[in-house]
Amino acid sequence: MSIASAAPSLSPAELRSVFEGNTQDELVGIEIESAALDPRTGTAIPYAGESGIGAYLAALAAEPGVEAVHDYGTLVGVRLPDGGQVSLEHGGAVEYSSPPARCVADLMDLVHAALRRLAAAADRFGFALVPGAQYPCTAFEDVRWMPHSRTAIMRDHFESLGREGMWGPRIMSMILSTQVSFDYTSPADLAEKLRVQAAASTPAAAIFVNAPLENGKPCGALSRRMQFWSLADPARTRVVPVTLREDFTIDRFIDWALGLPMIHRGTPDGSRKRVPPVPFGTLLTDGFEDGTRPTLQDWRDHLSQIFPDVRLRDTLELRAVDGLPYPALAAVPAFWSGLTYDASARAAVRDLLRGITPGQHLEALDDIALRGMDATLAGRPVRDLAAELLHLSETGLRARVTAGLERPETLAYLAPLQEVARTGRTFAEHTLDRYHRDPARFPRDYVAAHRVPSAVRAG
Repeated sequence: MSIASAAPSLSPAELRSVFEGNTQDELVGIEIESAALDPRTGTAIPYAGESGIGAYLAALAAEPGVEAVHDYGTLVGVRLPDGGQVSLEHGGAVEYSSPPARCVADLMDLVHAALRRLAAAADRFGFALVPGAQYPCTAFEDVRWMPHSRTAIMRDHFESLGREGMWGPRIMSMILSTQVSFDYTSPADLAEKLRVQAAASTPAAAIFVNAPLENGKPCGALSRRMQFWSLADPARTRVVPVTLREDFTIDRFIDWALGLPMIHRGTPDGSRKRVPPVPFGTLLTDGFEDGTRPTLQDWRDHLSQIFPDVRLRDTLELRAVDGLPYPALAAVPAFWSGLTYDASARAAVRDLLRGITPGQHLEALDDIALRGMDATLAGRPVRDLAAELLHLSETGLRARVTAGLERPETLAYLAPLQEVARTGRTFAEHTLDRYHRDPARFPRDYVAAHRVPSAVRAG
């Protein structure tokens, strides 16, 4: 009998335990990726050098109460005293992850204060932190790859897929996201919220399109980011068909996830190791090459290596929409909170989007990437659907304000999205207007308009 066959496997109950819902709170968290850019050229900042991102992280780590985070001996992030974190994406984006907050307004108080402190530190190193949905002026050939132990593994994974992984390295290095996380309180609550979020993610994406550039020039689409996601291992990205089913259960999701290969696994020395491309369910039976079987941590890691529009782990993470400029950041958690944390809004979203197939969602995502609010979903104008979702979000937020669960100023956070719905002019189209006014000055103007203001410059 082999060591692997003698080792215990994860039971169905253990696989489900990740999703049992261990809170009665409904908190909200956010992850904001900001490009580290040269303010004059709009191009990416490297890790190395006295003014590089590595030196920047070292300065952050030297502040009182801040804890350095290393990857196989290399500084790649910090933990902040309030529970927030700063980490690096593969192409050098600086990601701020907030601690969970009671409501959206409390969350944004944390976010604005933290980002301005991080921007003030970046100022001292001569670069700007610029949220949004993409690196505006960096060509793929000029990407500044960060020293993560998993970077080469992920690039190899995407390249091994051929055409279906062709945009994966660009996903790793050239796009930005603003992702919001929500709680679920039980398996039934999980199923209800996930179905609504999965269905709403497609039409919602149209309101947020914000990536019309490639290498500093218009790319012909309104969201190059969304286009990149279409060929970055489609089996584990964008629409997960099972999450749109009326009879969704967590066991159906687990069965789907067990059919996907794990990509990499942690090692005792802190690095990551490539895993043979077999389904995770097969690993439960046959074990890894070293004779061990997956642990619960391996299962959690596997779930983190799945990248759909709504990622399910111990929270629900909304990933579909493009990130927004700094002044509009609060619109992202406000929009999703109104739809997610109000039962009447959830019911209305289900009725609005019932019966749309996974294939129709995928067709619409491709159309939205090109045409934004002018796209269609299952033969219906996306602009109408997006406007109705925005109305339902506002209604949900108003109900939460009335119940004392949100502060009244949260309603104003939706204003940038309401302007898009009213005019049909997206963030991407405003960026294109800025480009066409003065292409030569565009990089400098883009950074100046979109950078996070430092605590000093913000007054």
